[in-house]
Amino acid sequence: MIHRPAGRSLAAWGALLLPLAASSSDDATRTPPAIHWRTTATPLRVEVTGLSRESLARAERELQSPADRGRRLQVFAEPVDQSAPPAGGLPPMAGTWRVEDGQLQFMPRFPFVPGVRYRAEYRPEGEAPLTSTFAVTPPDATPTTSVRQVYPSSDVLPENQLKFYVEFSAPMSRGGTYAQVQLREEGGGFVELPFLELDEELWDPEMTRLTLLVDPGRIKRGVKPLEDIGPVFEAGKRYQLIVTPACRDAAGRPLQAAFTKSFRVAEADRTPPDPSRWLLTPPPAGTREPLTVTFDEPLDHALALRVIAVSAGADGKIRLAGVPALTSQERTWRFVPAQPWNAGPHVLTVAPTLEDLAGNNPGKTFDVDLKSGAQRRGAERDAKVAFVVR
Repeated sequence: MIHRPAGRSLAAWGALLLPLAASSSDDATRTPPAIHWRTTATPLRVEVTGLSRESLARAERELQSPADRGRRLQVFAEPVDQSAPPAGGLPPMAGTWRVEDGQLQFMPRFPFVPGVRYRAEYRPEGEAPLTSTFAVTPPDATPTTSVRQVYPSSDVLPENQLKFYVEFSAPMSRGGTYAQVQLREEGGGFVELPFLELDEELWDPEMTRLTLLVDPGRIKRGVKPLEDIGPVFEAGKRYQLIVTPACRDAAGRPLQAAFTKSFRVAEADRTPPDPSRWLLTPPPAGTREPLTVTFDEPLDHALALRVIAVSAGADGKIRLAGVPALTSQERTWRFVPAQPWNAGPHVLTVAPTLEDLAGNNPGKTFDVDLKSGAQRRGAERDAKVAFVVR
């Protein structure tokens, strides 16, 4: 026989008892509390799962009070080789807490780093603390990246050489590069501040090619740095461009070895490039043999690959797809078309932004001696050289 107090129906008593039964069922089926390190999640966090509704509600209340916010879950950082925490204990890591998805979560202010052991402690009400440790696996420190090439590849450069390209075998890290690239006079000391050091280093989008600009103030005649400090290069001398192993790749590893480019310096070049002086060797029609263009001087490696194009027709309006390449120390340009050559007239187009090793453009020198009355003029349109495929 069921005793039912007057004034309350059996259905009403069942409604009151249902939450208690559900809570008891949840507590009976939930897994024990556990600490999880979500190091690849966004945001990075430490989670405590398996908490009861009562524990989660208590945690939410405590998060409203700055004094109680970190009392349940704390994370400590300590050296990996340390067998015990220092006397007096370690202060917990700074961060933020939240209750979400049935978990108590802690998001550290700073990321976890190699060489540090992390210890998380969850302190439930009236029970022994739950602890867990974690350490970041150090990355493989074995060097795998090297310098593939330094351009210009020529071993003779003009006294007013403007830039170098350093190509790496893998993506590199940005920052501190100027300290790791050195210029030394052969048989002498290092050249001080030879490059224009920009806060934003000149990397390509893939972070595999670094552009080094020789300080223009030590190239252009009549400017103060050249007069006070002197030129970076002097004709007749030999130099070495050295890329030290301390350059770091994208994973923070040093280079496999240093790279040294040795070269001799010739007289300054103040003659603009002139495509009309180039020798073109047309390929046979119906083949994919390369068009070969021989320059009368080495050209800027990156620009020569980008601003020289080939078009079909006498008007040069049909640009051909293909792959360009430079050989013979940047004195020869080859173009392999995507499709076989058609017989007939073609045009080699050269943009006015093309440069030689001294930064001279077609029709314009980089360094103009205005005192001599010379005018600084340059080509405003593309230069065009016609050739016929037979």
